Amino acid sequence: MKILVTGGAGFIGSNFIRHLMSSHPGYKIVNVDTLTYAGNLDNLRDIDTDLRYTFVKGDICDSNLINTILEKHEIDTIVHFAAESHVDRSIADASVFVRTNVLGTHTLLDAARRLAIRKFIHISTDEVYGSIPEGSFKETDILTPSSPYSSSKAGSDLLALSYFTTYNLPVIVTRCTNNFGPYQYPEKLIPLFVTNLIDGKKVPIYGTGKNIRDWIHVNDHCRAVDFLLHKGKTGEIYNIGGGSEKTNLEITEKILELLRKDESMIEYVTDRPGHDFRYSLDCSKLRSLGWKPGYSFEEGLQDTVTWYMQNEWWWRPLKK
Repeated sequence: MKILVTGGAGFIGSNFIRHLMSSHPGYKIVNVDTLTYAGNLDNLRDIDTDLRYTFVKGDICDSNLINTILEKHEIDTIVHFAAESHVDRSIADASVFVRTNVLGTHTLLDAARRLAIRKFIHISTDEVYGSIPEGSFKETDILTPSSPYSSSKAGSDLLALSYFTTYNLPVIVTRCTNNFGPYQYPEKLIPLFVTNLIDGKKVPIYGTGKNIRDWIHVNDHCRAVDFLLHKGKTGEIYNIGGGSEKTNLEITEKILELLRKDESMIEYVTDRPGHDFRYSLDCSKLRSLGWKPGYSFEEGLQDTVTWYMQNEWWWRPLKK
C-alpha cells in the first residue's frame, strides 16, 4: 500500500505511522501535516530518515497540494487523522475547527474521488454522539454533539459517508473513545496532570471530577484502525473503545498514586460550558470481527506515566 496519513505529526497520527512502519515493512507512507501547535516532528524523530516515509508540510484545505501529493506518490489509501480537537479552544473560537474539520475533509474526499482512491479511513470521535447517562451508543444512534469541536467532527463524518452513498467512494468512519499514551500534547488531561505533578504543580479538575470517559491506549487505537484498514467494510461506521470507563477524579487519583503524591495536589476549577457528563460506546460490532484491546487501563497508564518521566526532552519545551 501507498498510504497518505493526514495529521501524522500529531499524537495519534504519529503513533499510527510508527505502528504501520513496524507492522507492514512493505508499505510506503506519506505524512501531510500543517504543524500547528499540536503537530510535532519530534514525534517521529526515530523514523524520519526511513526511505519508506515522506513528510510534507501542508494544509489539508489546499486542494492543489493534496492532488499533487496523491498523484506524485501514487497514493491508493488515505487515513485521515488531521483535525482540530481541543474542546476548550473550540469554545473560544470555532472558526478554525469548521475550516479544518469540515472543509479540510471535503478537500480530501474530492481529491480521493477524482483519483479513485481504494480506501478512505475517516477518524472521528465518540464526542459526536453527545452525552449518555446510562447504556452505550451504537453506530446507528443519532448524533447530538455538544461543542463546536464535536459538531464539526459530526459534520465531517456525515460528509464522508455521503461520498460513499453518492459517489461510491470506499469510506470507513471510525469513532474512538479517549486516547492516552506517549507523545500526547500536554494540554490533555493525562499528560497535563503527569507533567504538572513531575514539576510539583497542582492539577486542575473541572467541577466535581465525576465526568466519565472510556479510555483506550493509543497503540490499541492504532491496531484497531489497521485492522479496519484491512478487514473493515466500506460504507460502515465502527466504534473503537478500551472498555475502561473512569471518572476524571479516578484517573487523577491513579496518577497521584503512581507519582506518590497526595490529594492536596488537586485543584478544583470552574466547569467548562456544556461539559458532557458521560461518553460510552458499544464496540461489539468491531469486536465481533475479532479485534480486542491489548492493554489493560492500569498497564497502559503505568507505561504512559513512565514514558513522560523518561522523556522530559520531548514535553518540557512544549510546556514552555
